[in-house]
Amino acid sequence: MLAYIFKRILAVIPVMLAVTFLLFTLLYLTPGDPAIMALGEDAPPESIAQFKREHNLDKPYLVRYAYFIYNAVVHQDIGTSYVTRRPVVQELNTAFPVTIHLASGAIVIATVLGIGFGIICAIKQYSIFDNLTMVIAMLGISTPIFYLGILLILFFSVRLHWLPSSGFNDLSQRILPWITLSAMSMSIITRMTRSSMLEVIRSDYVRTARAKGQKELTVILRHALRNALIPIITIVGIQYGHLLGGSILAESVFSIPGVGRLAVEAIKSRDFPIVQGAVMYIALTYVVLNLVVDLLYAWVDPRLRSHLR
Repeated sequence: MLAYIFKRILAVIPVMLAVTFLLFTLLYLTPGDPAIMALGEDAPPESIAQFKREHNLDKPYLVRYAYFIYNAVVHQDIGTSYVTRRPVVQELNTAFPVTIHLASGAIVIATVLGIGFGIICAIKQYSIFDNLTMVIAMLGISTPIFYLGILLILFFSVRLHWLPSSGFNDLSQRILPWITLSAMSMSIITRMTRSSMLEVIRSDYVRTARAKGQKELTVILRHALRNALIPIITIVGIQYGHLLGGSILAESVFSIPGVGRLAVEAIKSRDFPIVQGAVMYIALTYVVLNLVVDLLYAWVDPRLRSHLR
């Protein structure tokens, strides 16, 4: 198991190099001069030339990329913001915990409710509850995050005055963003849980457990759900990664000072170091999440442990 974990950690290196190279290339090809965007069109040529020297913008493309990788690996420095003139690490260390909190709260809600609804739908297949839940799940999958967020603000904030429409400081401000961000993931997890449970619930070992006189709740949770968890864990891990990316929309709608909103503002101002740092943080989180999902496979199904070597 330790050898497998070590191999997966080493695999992070080429993945992150590929991500940074692709991102660096895309930003390099983006129209617009970062120096002019940062200093203004009326800035004197001397100031623009000095700005480019300070940020290595006057050097060839591959040299700039080599400087970026060297500083990131050796000095843990991924650049300085063109706009605020603060280190990118400081900017992201302030905004990224907010995004993690937003995505984590949303995935907890989506997982708990999604698995719960999926189990009930599988047990009561073709019932009114099952049909109604599947219809709602399809609506949840089809509704864009920004549209759902605006609808919730209009209903709960503008009309009923129950919840605030912006911010992320206390629980009342977090409810609407969590619901907005979790709706699509909850719908997907519900459908996956239902499908996976329907495959398992008719298995011989489930019928044997019932024949032994075990309680129905024990049969469902201990025998059926445990064996149905592999695809559910997979989809939960994928959805958590999607929520990190989808948080950009939720943060924009609810004015949440997370890394998504920070990246959007950085793109508008051509603040490329912030964009690079934000994508690197999210990519690294996604890679670590995939490792955790693989380890959860072995915990759920002991048969897989012999293969994780």
